[in-house]
Amino acid sequence: MSAIAGILVTAMVTPALAVTGIAANNSIGMFENLPSYIKPDTLAQKTNIFATKSDGTPVLLASVFEQDREEVGWDQISQYVKDAVVSTEDPRFYTHGGVDVASSLRAAAGNAAGTSASGASTISMQYVRNIQVQKAEAIQDPAQRDAAYAEATKTSIDRKLKEMKLAIGLEKSYSKDDILLGYLNIAPFGGRVYGIQSAAQYYFSVNASDLTIAQAASLVATVNAPNDLNIDNPANVADNQARRDKDVLPSMLKEHTITQAQYDEAIATPVTPKISQPSTGCQTANDYAAGFFCDYVTHIVKNDPAFGADEDTRWNNFKTGGYQIYTTLDMDLQNAAMAAMNSYVPKSKAEAGFDLGSSLVTVQPGTGKVLAMVQNKDFSADPDVTATNDGATAINYSTDFDYGGSTGFQVGSTYKIFTLAEWLKTGHSLNDVINGNAGTLNLAQFKDSCLNDPNSGPYAVVNDGGSNPGNVTVMQATANSVNLAFLRMAQKLDQCEIRKTAESFGVHRADGSALTEFPSDVLGTNEVAPLTMAAAFAGVAADGNFCTPIAISKILDANGAELPAPTSTCSQAVPANVASTMLTALQGVINGGTATLSNPNDGIPHFGKTGTTDSEKDTWFVGGSTTLATAVWVGNVVGKVSIRNTTIAGNSGGNVRHYIWKQYMTDADGKYGGDAFPAPDQTLLNGVKVAIPNLAGMTIDQAKAAVTAAGFDFQDGGQVDGTAAAGTVASSNPEGQTNKGSTVVVYTSNGQLRTVPDVNNKSLKDAKAAITGAGIEANQIIVQGPNNDNSIVTGTNPGGGSVIRYGTDQLRITTK
Repeated sequence: MSAIAGILVTAMVTPALAVTGIAANNSIGMFENLPSYIKPDTLAQKTNIFATKSDGTPVLLASVFEQDREEVGWDQISQYVKDAVVSTEDPRFYTHGGVDVASSLRAAAGNAAGTSASGASTISMQYVRNIQVQKAEAIQDPAQRDAAYAEATKTSIDRKLKEMKLAIGLEKSYSKDDILLGYLNIAPFGGRVYGIQSAAQYYFSVNASDLTIAQAASLVATVNAPNDLNIDNPANVADNQARRDKDVLPSMLKEHTITQAQYDEAIATPVTPKISQPSTGCQTANDYAAGFFCDYVTHIVKNDPAFGADEDTRWNNFKTGGYQIYTTLDMDLQNAAMAAMNSYVPKSKAEAGFDLGSSLVTVQPGTGKVLAMVQNKDFSADPDVTATNDGATAINYSTDFDYGGSTGFQVGSTYKIFTLAEWLKTGHSLNDVINGNAGTLNLAQFKDSCLNDPNSGPYAVVNDGGSNPGNVTVMQATANSVNLAFLRMAQKLDQCEIRKTAESFGVHRADGSALTEFPSDVLGTNEVAPLTMAAAFAGVAADGNFCTPIAISKILDANGAELPAPTSTCSQAVPANVASTMLTALQGVINGGTATLSNPNDGIPHFGKTGTTDSEKDTWFVGGSTTLATAVWVGNVVGKVSIRNTTIAGNSGGNVRHYIWKQYMTDADGKYGGDAFPAPDQTLLNGVKVAIPNLAGMTIDQAKAAVTAAGFDFQDGGQVDGTAAAGTVASSNPEGQTNKGSTVVVYTSNGQLRTVPDVNNKSLKDAKAAITGAGIEANQIIVQGPNNDNSIVTGTNPGGGSVIRYGTDQLRITTK
């Protein structure tokens, strides 16, 4: 009874205290020792993720939330809602000081009878309780959160006393309208629905400002028992309507906030929910083919310290912070990308040990903006769905493992552009000549300044398709993706520097480990995400200026204030003249080279590089224009099935990457266009011409020493028919001069050819002497005409200066 007396004393005295501030006697000491101030925290609100439509307006991709709440202002809430709450929950709300004395007396009587320890809660007191619950739910530590929630919701007299004291303090700091507005924005309405705006949208598909009397009363009926009277459960509709009709509407009529006619009409209106499911995570972005891009954005938030000190804090802030996140996604490009993907790659392909995957991602050169990101699956984070549906996955094939992606895919010959970049950086040219034939290389001849234990041993390599193109220019090697040419180029370079050049373009392994730099890596054995490759090629298109990918363009907080967004960091990966010369070579890939099928032929200049891995497990085409860079990957998610030997949607699997890229880029070019690429550096294009040493009379070893000393690559072309002494140099290819660093093929003579001397008008005797003196056997001579020493030679066949084979070919002499 003493506790009850304390409540009564408190309830009767505190209105006066609230007005006058005069201290009470010691009978309310226990009350005075309670805290008197509570400040509403920022409410947990859903975060929205937007893309951009073609007209520049945002389109909502998805919302992420712990509590489905959209905070609104006073004028955005129907007056019917305000009247229903006040009439039903606290009729004297606008006259009391936070605690309703009359209601407190009735509650005290009930408590004395042992029927309840609750009741008498004004709107201000309910608001206080909801604030305390909200504060509890915001605690990160689960044990502390549960304890705080239990304290805020326990049924006890001391909790009621505390609510009273805090309600009085609240009313000293805030107006009645502000308290009512705060209450309506914080109140739970069942499940994950909080606040009157989200409740109106979810249960009736209207804004809070447009609620009818019947709808407003139905929602207000819910707040007493949110999870028992929520009308998305058909079993609760009758109970909700009963409370609406017996409590809420009669209270509104009694308080004269509605007329008898409005009351009659509302009573006659059945509770008819019209549920609008809110966007609940990135699965809903599948409607815009953007589930994986949405998931990428959520991982950016989880990983970026700008959103919080650790991942748990960042994720909680994301789910409750009410962010409005505007992304870089261009819906025109996204739709075009999905259309191209759907045209050529099914979501699943029934074949034992084979899970077909494909990805397309576009990055804007010079900004790093990710404009499109699709794959041949639907996004789902539900393990029950992904376990039974081959066409759904939570793994984003375009991104790194730490951003919701896989551990990457071998990129094949797309990686050759970094050897090309290093080749040009070190002063070599596109017209340098390299041996492109298959062969066995010596790993010890590959320089690597970063490795203490260099590679060694034989390395047998073939070209794609088994081709042996002979000596080719670097331009030709790039267009036709000649493996051996690039490996022999790499032998002239530093493997460590090739890796560093790749890293300067942002290239890294998708699994987070360091790039390797083995000679085989020249051919693309590192496993990299498509987004990374698209960004690297965008750097080439932007005059060598690489920009890290970004997916977020603007972030607003719950109050509309702009927050710092992750920004792209740009740096010069290679000098502009190197990039422009790279582009010259890479245009040859799509203009007659290995990517001819990718060419849109729409008047926009394009560049790119194909890639095919061992056993054709993965196929790539990465390229672009001056305005867009796009990577397309088609390969095995699981398995090692040859894509090239597989039919995909009626097409040869090896060509599917080209068909996707061509269809998509044709559409993309229509919006973004593209300019001519800059002219190449003429020195890097044509090289510096250097004289080839005179090798006449040299042995093969002497010739090799002379050629390499002059700065060329030496290649033994073997023996050929020649007039020079056997074992000495017969010829070289090229001869005279060529680009520094080019391959010079040296041929040695087998000594089997003889040069026919000019013996016209000589006597036959003198002619035979001259012929045998030239190394031609006497039995090879056939005389046609007078055959005596003094006969005059009128001609030979073959003529003077021609060559014949020693011992076998005949030399006919005509005499008179």
